[in-house]
Amino acid sequence: MQTRNDMPSFAVLEPEGLYPDCELERRVLGAGVRVLQGGAKSGLDEVPDDLCAQADGLMTLRMPVPADQLARFPRLKVVVRMGVGYDRVDRAACAARGITVCNVPDYGTQEVAEFAVLLALALRRGLLLYHDTQRADPPAPWTVVPSALVRRQEAQTFGVLGLGRIGTAAALRAKALGYRVAFHDPHLPNGADRALGIARARTLDELLAQSDVLSIHAPLTRATRNLVGERELRLLPRNAVVVNTARGPILDVDALERCLRDGHVAGAGLDVVPEEPPREPLPSLLRAYRAREDWTVGRVVITPHIAFHTPEAWDDIRLKSAETMRDVLVEGLRTNVIPPEAD
Repeated sequence: MQTRNDMPSFAVLEPEGLYPDCELERRVLGAGVRVLQGGAKSGLDEVPDDLCAQADGLMTLRMPVPADQLARFPRLKVVVRMGVGYDRVDRAACAARGITVCNVPDYGTQEVAEFAVLLALALRRGLLLYHDTQRADPPAPWTVVPSALVRRQEAQTFGVLGLGRIGTAAALRAKALGYRVAFHDPHLPNGADRALGIARARTLDELLAQSDVLSIHAPLTRATRNLVGERELRLLPRNAVVVNTARGPILDVDALERCLRDGHVAGAGLDVVPEEPPREPLPSLLRAYRAREDWTVGRVVITPHIAFHTPEAWDDIRLKSAETMRDVLVEGLRTNVIPPEAD
């Protein structure tokens, strides 16, 4: 392996102009790497050709990397998706051009896990219910509001779908709050349940049947797209709560709305929806929520994909993205590489 002193010169492009300067990236990547910034707002097609032509590495946060843009990057060797999910990078097209794709799986772990548990608690302890009803006009009576939402933690099973880094962190937090915790993840070896002191469900159906709270923590892949539909939601115990802080297309929100309207599901907390940002025609559930339709009061909360957000998490995204690019592009390591054949 080459030493840092005889490394070839590379150029890394950050097309979105996310930061006021590139000092951190230059420090991490080293003196032999030029850091280029673009000012694109919505897509790589806005990046000037001359910047694309220079780039050996590409770091993107919000922008997709579609196949039709890759021809503009003749030198491109590495794409780093500055986040956990990599579904918006065309990995097949990258693989065909010999481009390595990486993600940043270890930022925002605490934040997303905490937010998932927070959504569950806010629904299950009536925080949202009383917040909504006490600011109504007129406000609800100053007394208990009967609701199928409200349950004691120890009386419930917190079901985790996908026990990766974030799922594990959510499981441990839910366990600490008194929930019985179960999970389903076909990719984990035997013993993960023993190590964490939680229960393992052999199948998704087995997990759903016992989950008073279902918290989704799977990546969006071919296998997980539309994984939780109406059939799956109706396997949940009646009056369950559904939380999704992973990716919108994993969960059928139209089916969720039907299950909420007929009372099978008591509440839902969504930080993600199928299309982001939402565009017309909006999902019916989002439209009803924004209109504050009576049946949504205290039962539905939707946030704009911000579960990851703290200043510390933003710092992690920046630093860990630069470190991943350095490891793979400059030093030839395999840090956070996503194999082309991975789902």
